[in-house]
Amino acid sequence: MMILVKDLLAGNRLALSRLLTQVENDTPDGRSALNELFSHTGKAHLVGVTGAPGVGKSSLVNQLVLHYRKHTKKNIAIIAVDPTSPFTGGAVLGDRVRMRDLAGDSGVFIRSMASRGTLGGLAHATAAITQVFDAAGFDMVIIETVGAGQAEVDIARLAHTTLVVEAPGMGDDIQAIKAGILEIADILVINKTDRPGLEHTERALRGMLEMAHPVRHVFLHHGRTEMVEAPSGTQEISETTWIPPIQKTNANDGSGIPELADHIQKHAQYLAKSGDWERRERLRLETELDALIQDTLADRFRTSLPEEKFDQVLTEMLERKLSPWEAVKALMNGRQH
Repeated sequence: MMILVKDLLAGNRLALSRLLTQVENDTPDGRSALNELFSHTGKAHLVGVTGAPGVGKSSLVNQLVLHYRKHTKKNIAIIAVDPTSPFTGGAVLGDRVRMRDLAGDSGVFIRSMASRGTLGGLAHATAAITQVFDAAGFDMVIIETVGAGQAEVDIARLAHTTLVVEAPGMGDDIQAIKAGILEIADILVINKTDRPGLEHTERALRGMLEMAHPVRHVFLHHGRTEMVEAPSGTQEISETTWIPPIQKTNANDGSGIPELADHIQKHAQYLAKSGDWERRERLRLETELDALIQDTLADRFRTSLPEEKFDQVLTEMLERKLSPWEAVKALMNGRQH
């Protein structure tokens, strides 16, 4: 495993692929590799792309990365969190089909991950996978989520910059608002601008942004919302606030993509200048630490718990003799029934 880590740090793509598999499967070797790689992380810009299904997230990411590769020297990794196949448990790999324009580019690495039923479409291993890409020297890691609804706010705990993608004529006024994810947007993108209803969608989004100020929600964390005060009616960078810009794009012809890349760059500059980068990084690591503590304690508890006792309490729940809270209390207190 140490050889793989050394090879990855030297830029070996085969070592990267093998380590990603170990980490995604949460093997002992994968955990050991993460320990070794962690000191090499903290440099990549993590960009989340979320929104309702059908708004063109994959096509947008494809065009955005093509732009970066043509005009910059950024090495970019893409984590495409696919819906899990109900038959194989693996990723459907639809994003790789839509991103075939990027195939063969040595500066781009695409990894499809199965959501494995995780609420919000983010696989449990996504944070660990981003660390591997970060340590491997990628300048930007783009995390495209399934688009499963309100739980997409999970992306705000992982990404430095979150793009919420909307499209006109989706059968609802604004899917992002219905899904409850507008508050986490650092940049709002209206894709598929050739569709009817563009003006209506843009007007509705601007109205929602005005309603969101002067209070701007910038980060969600364990139900706690970090907020900053923001003046209404401006989209300029300042040291204290960031007002989400609305960028119109069309992934079919690439229109609006250079401007979107510029907004992403400006947001990264804002994060560094305002100190928000460090605050988001701290909250991200705190969330990851909490999740690992919960998993570790739960595993340790279940290992030490006699299976017959667990089955007994579960049976009493099925018979409605115990509520879930009472069952937990009984198991934690070691009481017999």
